[in-house]
Amino acid sequence: MECRTAHAQFSKPKLRRKGPRGVDNRMTIYKASCVILSRRPTFHMVCSRMVNFPLLLQLFCKVKRFEVMGRTVLLQLICGVLACLSVSLVKAEDPYRYYTWTVTYGTISPLGVPQQGILINGQFPGPRLDVVTNDNIILNLINKLDQPFLLTWNGIKQRKNSWQDGVLGTNCPIPPNSNYTYKFQTKDQIGTFMYFPSTLMHRAAGGFGGLNIYTRPRIPIPFPDPAGDFTLLIGDWYKTNHKTLQQSLDIGRQLPFPDAVLVNGQTQSSFSGDQGKTYMFRVSNVGFSSSFNFRIQGHKMKLVEVEGSHTLQNIYDSLDVHVGQSMSVLVTLDQPPKDYYIVASTRFTSHVLTTTAVLHYSNSQNPVSGPLPIGPTYEIDWSMQQARTFRWNLTANAARPNPQGSYHYGKITPSRTITLANSAPLITGKQRYAVNRVSYINADTPLKLADYFNISDVFSMDSIQGLPTDGPAFIATSVMRASLHEFIEVIFQNNEKTMQSWHLDGYDFWVIGYGSGPWIPASRNSYNLIDALTRHTAQVYPNSWTAIMVSLDNQGMWNVRSAMWERQYLGQQFYLRVWTPVRSLANEYDIPSNALLCGKASGRHT
Repeated sequence: MECRTAHAQFSKPKLRRKGPRGVDNRMTIYKASCVILSRRPTFHMVCSRMVNFPLLLQLFCKVKRFEVMGRTVLLQLICGVLACLSVSLVKAEDPYRYYTWTVTYGTISPLGVPQQGILINGQFPGPRLDVVTNDNIILNLINKLDQPFLLTWNGIKQRKNSWQDGVLGTNCPIPPNSNYTYKFQTKDQIGTFMYFPSTLMHRAAGGFGGLNIYTRPRIPIPFPDPAGDFTLLIGDWYKTNHKTLQQSLDIGRQLPFPDAVLVNGQTQSSFSGDQGKTYMFRVSNVGFSSSFNFRIQGHKMKLVEVEGSHTLQNIYDSLDVHVGQSMSVLVTLDQPPKDYYIVASTRFTSHVLTTTAVLHYSNSQNPVSGPLPIGPTYEIDWSMQQARTFRWNLTANAARPNPQGSYHYGKITPSRTITLANSAPLITGKQRYAVNRVSYINADTPLKLADYFNISDVFSMDSIQGLPTDGPAFIATSVMRASLHEFIEVIFQNNEKTMQSWHLDGYDFWVIGYGSGPWIPASRNSYNLIDALTRHTAQVYPNSWTAIMVSLDNQGMWNVRSAMWERQYLGQQFYLRVWTPVRSLANEYDIPSNALLCGKASGRHT
């Protein structure tokens, strides 16, 4: 057998479904194979990645064949080893996508009144970010505001990489007239997500946008390809300038009731499709404090995905979407050709705000007409029961080839139970919000940097307890300790009369139960331990509880926060330090070489 040059066998697979707009996906996904040089068991090697030593290997393998049989075999072995070593040394990595975004102020008038908005590349809302599972995102963010600024990527797990989470506990904010390049991967994720500013009250001025992760070509999805998809960023909105809102909170006042609800930054959005075709509507609640109910006049909605999980495909007339949450529905344009109302109205609020958009049939000659479709009234029980119908599709794939249901979370005994009770205390006469009596305050140094550089006097471990206790609330930079690979049960206990929405960075979790009143151990009898949905943001109804289970398999410093930004800003958050004493790149990446350093970390070397 002759020694042959091992080289990559490139292929350019077609995307099985429509991918990110404006991106040639064919040139970003490659596979490679390794030449097998012998059938002998000694020479069998598996090479999954491609390399770059072709010239060296070619020269080596062109050496004249030795006449002695033993030397020939040895040469074949060396060729085989070099071929497969080269395949593993220089690998064809997952695709990279490069972006440059500039953040500026600009005048916007979503409610007919000019106000200062935050634009990204001149857009409000910001650009839609469309990527594919496992893509590497390199995004240079240039801050042209007069205040420090950060974006966070809501629902992106940042595997082993809390350095890129974009919150004040992990990152120094980008100073005015400066920039920072985010580098993160959409590792093993699909679905509908969003990004938004995590600094100050910038979220009330814009800077948010849709983030959609499409499936890789070889991973099947449990429904036919839609004819297209639409991103709907829906949320409550204030006419008041974001700096004025911040000043109100800083002096201890609650925010007033919002002025309106917007769809994609407008009150008159329109979405067009062809009669008889099916479209995906990606719906996210980018608002400040209000849940909303979403419905489309004359049309049914099939729920297919929630925050990266494929769901049982139940049919709904309307859906409740809570602050920070995202979901995808399929809508078939099977009605007579005309225009139809898309409606979003607030839920569990003192009075109802309603906004409309338009579903336009491409062959329509008739404008929208008729009464708006009726949504639910206050009806907490109705909403809680609907939430229980959101269930995992156990046989469907998500981002990986294996079915979602292959992980049997319900058979794992949690190592501990954490109960988190929100409250709205006055501290020194000012309105604050707290978790287990602790109202969080940001330190001058990101907690992740303080932890990495062993800087003292920034935070205290276990400054928040895992159970509510009696006593007055107090202010602290609260961090809870957890061990890598723990499997825990968390109870969100809401003893207030208001709706709550909780988010966990770095993870998704199984929402295993909802109930009214205080949680008790017997509440576990109502848990869904078979096909509970995984998501990153869970609602908690007034005077009720929500239970989740989470596998802490992602090392880092992770923000646990109220998704309602007023409450987050005034202290309803803390950080979960998921840690192991064994420092390894298998658990967590090193600090980025371009990490911004501030506070007590200034002047340190990365």
